[in-house]
Amino acid sequence: MTSGIREDERHEDALDHDKVIEDAQETESDSVEENDADLVGDADFDDAAGDDSDDEDRDEGDIAADYIEELLDIADVDGDLEIDVTAGRTYVSVTAEGESNLSKLSSGPVVDALQQLTRLAVQAETGEFSRLILDVGGSREARKQELEALVGRAIERIEEGAATAALPPMSSYERKIVHDIAADRGYHSESEGEGRDRHTVLRVRD
Repeated sequence: MTSGIREDERHEDALDHDKVIEDAQETESDSVEENDADLVGDADFDDAAGDDSDDEDRDEGDIAADYIEELLDIADVDGDLEIDVTAGRTYVSVTAEGESNLSKLSSGPVVDALQQLTRLAVQAETGEFSRLILDVGGSREARKQELEALVGRAIERIEEGAATAALPPMSSYERKIVHDIAADRGYHSESEGEGRDRHTVLRVRD
């Protein structure tokens, strides 16, 4: 009986310790830090705060990876995950070496749907909007080639006499790619429209 009581006390102490760390992260007041000193040493507290900071940095990627791994298991698809963060945006890539059935999930519409589901999963846990980009079996590179072809046809219309050439609505990530492609080819581009109708318009550079 005594052992059970002591175990409950240790569990309560652990919960109190976690609560102290969470409170310390949310405020910078000296009074909170002084109160916490009775429960954890300064060195332990600094280490705990540093660990939590690292968790926040990789939080989105870890949540996305766990979610995608579950989807791969459900779909019975083999794949390796890679996580990268560039300019504040998380990129998750699913790749496979040798023979694989990953192609079942690598088509554009499927990847877009999986990306949206993954973003929602991240947002549900973090409470923050996710802008992560998902690539499945090289789908991102394949989409870039499609966008290059779209820009090429738009440029052809301009060379044939059109003042401007509009591309279909697309995400901010894809519009950024279009802007880069247009700039490389010497044309000016800008985004127009609102919401789902937002698209890119090309014109001759002044």
